[in-house]
Amino acid sequence: MSESKLNIVIIDDHPIFRMGLVRSLEDEPGMTIVAEGANSDEALLLFIQHRPDIVLLDLSMPGGGHAAISAILAEDAEAIIVVLTASEQQGDIVEAIESGARAYVLKGVESSELVRIMREVFEGKTYVSPPLASRMSRSFDGDRVKTPSRHETHDRHAMSDLTAREEQILVLVADGNSNKEVARLLNLQEKSIKHVMTRVLRKLHARNRTEAAKYWRDAHSKD
Repeated sequence: MSESKLNIVIIDDHPIFRMGLVRSLEDEPGMTIVAEGANSDEALLLFIQHRPDIVLLDLSMPGGGHAAISAILAEDAEAIIVVLTASEQQGDIVEAIESGARAYVLKGVESSELVRIMREVFEGKTYVSPPLASRMSRSFDGDRVKTPSRHETHDRHAMSDLTAREEQILVLVADGNSNKEVARLLNLQEKSIKHVMTRVLRKLHARNRTEAAKYWRDAHSKD
């Protein structure tokens, strides 16, 4: 069975690196580079113009990669962003994942490995390069324990605003299912799941699906 084609937007302000990355990925089966840019403004513009399956971007760019992540996710909370960067700074890792990036990959990764990562992320998984994962996990867990306290008093109230369908879909997402898997389970179109999850994120004031799932688990752990 052939794998689905992925449309990719690449944002990196180093032309030589970007050119090499485009060529490498275009040599991989099922990868189509629909656009490329060099700064945060172009990242948002190209996302709006092309609605790619994945935005692959660096953090070091004019306007800032973190700003680009926030702007894209403000436009579409279900956008899939993969960070490809040389930065091993703990703060960059945590901020990128907290902001909603689905993967944090170090430059130097083989193109075939990058394709594997992007396909897994497209199916709903998250990824952090192994050399950084344990370090990021310790910091991220320590940082995230503060998050429930900001929402603790209204977890249940926010959940009560969800419709039965919205809560049904959120439960499946919290169980680790991707939009595609949820659509299959409920016999709905994947686009419909995406629209519902956008409403869920807005109602829960969640930055991304991972945070929304956490809010649901926190609310129901009090039962």
